[in-house]
Amino acid sequence: MNRSKFSFSLGLALACGAITFSLALCAQAQTLTYLANFNGKNGSSPGPVIQGTDGNFYGTTYAGGAHSKGNVFRMTPAGEITSIYSFCSQTDCADGQAPFAAPIFGSDGNLYGVTPQGGKNGGVIYKLTLRGNITILHTFCGSSCTDGDEPTGLTRGSDGNFYGTTTLGGQFESGTIFQISPSGTFKLLYTFCSLADCADGGIPIYPPMQGSNGNLYGGANAGGSAANQGGVVYELTQAGTFKVLQSFCYTFTETCFTGAYPTRLVQDGQGNLFGTAANGGSYNSGTIFEITSAGKFIGLHRFTYGGGVAPSWGLTLASDGNLYGVATDDANFARAASNYKPDIYGIIFRITPAGEFTTLTSFYDGPVGPLFQGSDGDLYGTTGEGGPGDSGYGYGTVFKLSIASSPQFLVTN
Repeated sequence: MNRSKFSFSLGLALACGAITFSLALCAQAQTLTYLANFNGKNGSSPGPVIQGTDGNFYGTTYAGGAHSKGNVFRMTPAGEITSIYSFCSQTDCADGQAPFAAPIFGSDGNLYGVTPQGGKNGGVIYKLTLRGNITILHTFCGSSCTDGDEPTGLTRGSDGNFYGTTTLGGQFESGTIFQISPSGTFKLLYTFCSLADCADGGIPIYPPMQGSNGNLYGGANAGGSAANQGGVVYELTQAGTFKVLQSFCYTFTETCFTGAYPTRLVQDGQGNLFGTAANGGSYNSGTIFEITSAGKFIGLHRFTYGGGVAPSWGLTLASDGNLYGVATDDANFARAASNYKPDIYGIIFRITPAGEFTTLTSFYDGPVGPLFQGSDGDLYGTTGEGGPGDSGYGYGTVFKLSIASSPQFLVTN
């Protein structure tokens, strides 16, 4: 399967809408609070955030920073943002550019992450100290190399190594799965589209997660069985055996209940996998699904226009046992509030493992996921645009959703 090279910012475009101010309708005892605004110099178009043991939050921005090519930032719990490192600081952007996936912490306390561009234009894997000293661990050379092109992020394995995928590249130009050590030893684990008609899937846009059995699990956005071709959920064992757990259907019909384009996965304590499909389903708006530890596929929810669409970022399994996520929304109340705003709005939702779905918050911003549950139990996320600046559209925000507070109608400027 041949695919033309595209930027990882495609996922960003699905979730971002231009705004002038933020309107939040909070219900079910949730309160949405905007903690910080980006101003371009400290970053623009942020991706997801994580929290460190120091209590601060860390993330990347796709643009902005000293060279307008993105950065790694730190945000205090009070909302003060500091740029730790600006990409494209090296000649020819050898240090990478346009990051979007949040970095992760290694056991040494340093940040590890990827950029989908820069290096030799296939992206890089980097290590960054909290003081801003960067080390490039691996450089992808793009579509002409077998290691992959456009890395999507990293997962820290129980063995101390990091695991990830590339969206493109590899022998069949459909992505790869790789392992890299903290010192930079790179190992190719699997190449997508190795089977006829890409029955094993291809074009993953998120890194895999490691299950309780040590195996890797993830979603790929293309391929699958010949009758479907809407992507797959896969398993890669520690011994290197690749298996398709579920093929997703691409056609948008009432009989296509799986949805298409599966995203990232989470696993509960019983070994069940949960995830979202960004499109497809009976309403062509995406789905939420479960794959049980026994391999049974269960459709938990089908999105509809007006009730959330394109849940492109996956789910977060919170400490209360429920699953949380973000999606695009075109609710009528939002469109009616201002006739000059685009028909792109965000929701934050909760779904129980049994499939009970609740919209917690609706607002004009395009939220970016996955959400991160902080040490205080609240959920943290970002919007790709919003806040003051940039001719009124803003460079992005960081927000907090308190899931144990009293309900209120909140307007922030």
